[in-house]
Amino acid sequence: MPTFSAQVGTLLELYKIPQLHPFLRKSQLINNIVYNKPRDEKRKMIQYDIYNLVRFPNRSWLFVKVGDFFYSSTYDQDSKQCVQCPAQEYPNSERTHCLPKTVTFLAFEDTLGTAIACIALCLFVLTAVILGIFVKHRDTPIVKANNQALSFILLISLLPCFLCSLLFIGHPNTATCVLQQVTFGLVFTVAVSTVLAKTITVILAFSAVKPRRTMRCLLLSGASNSVIPICSLIQMIICGIWLGTSPPFIDIDSHSEPRNLIIMCNKGSVTAFYSVLGYLGFLALGSFTVAFLARNLPDTFNEAKFLTFSMLVFCSVWVTFVPVYHSTKGKFMVAVEVFSILASSAGLLGCIFVPKCYIILLRPDKNSWKALKNRRGYK
Repeated sequence: MPTFSAQVGTLLELYKIPQLHPFLRKSQLINNIVYNKPRDEKRKMIQYDIYNLVRFPNRSWLFVKVGDFFYSSTYDQDSKQCVQCPAQEYPNSERTHCLPKTVTFLAFEDTLGTAIACIALCLFVLTAVILGIFVKHRDTPIVKANNQALSFILLISLLPCFLCSLLFIGHPNTATCVLQQVTFGLVFTVAVSTVLAKTITVILAFSAVKPRRTMRCLLLSGASNSVIPICSLIQMIICGIWLGTSPPFIDIDSHSEPRNLIIMCNKGSVTAFYSVLGYLGFLALGSFTVAFLARNLPDTFNEAKFLTFSMLVFCSVWVTFVPVYHSTKGKFMVAVEVFSILASSAGLLGCIFVPKCYIILLRPDKNSWKALKNRRGYK
């Protein structure tokens, strides 16, 4: 008969089977009967007979069997010392072996990667088509309005804005890790500074109508065009410091997803990365402020209002980007950055150029010098 290490008085309380579970977990059971299954050396089964001490009305005592306790396990589960799996591996569900983690990244073959790549290419083609329309109708009033050269610069800068998102897809390497951040910072600086230059042009054009020789000279000299190289030079200096001190590099994230090894581009200097974003945000906020103040100026084709809407979309996308970027992990973090690039670029393209293409293609009667002279203020 098996014995228990607990006191006999404790057994008097064990009348119900569910009450045995906490008792068995805390007690040391001693049994001389051990059954080994034949033909299976890896498994062992132990059986305990559970008895209860019952008192009868005549004050006699008797041990009554109330149940059995069976325990079976494998030897490779009863390890004396646990060993943590390496960073490149994870434990199986039984925690008996370490399995290799799957290498993952935002690949072109993934559904998400394919969708992003298709969207980027479609927007690139659309931008190229709009650029071709503007080149074909370059002698019309709507294309010449508000500095024709700046419109071409903005359209050309939007082309690499859409293409640079492809650098974030595929297996990362040293070249793509460096190019994706530097290209993104520089081409977006050119695009946003061009919007700022176009907004300044609207203000100078309105001021030049008044008898102010200084404003007229600034407009004719193309002073607003100098905004682009100056702003771009500052961003180039920031990117140069970034690459010279702590450039981006390939990194492996083995902690975000328990069963995956995430191949990613480490930003290197986080301060430099947010300096690039902060500078872009400063330019975008400045462009939005200037465009908002100039939105009611009597512009011929509502250029100031279109610029205001475009910068509103741009700023909204990147303000939303920061919290969402920090709340995601792995390849979804990369997807959030790519989506922000595509959404902000599409905002500039759609708000500034789509209304003009509508007039060029569908309302050509409004895009003639005769119609322009017949408008109020030109009679």
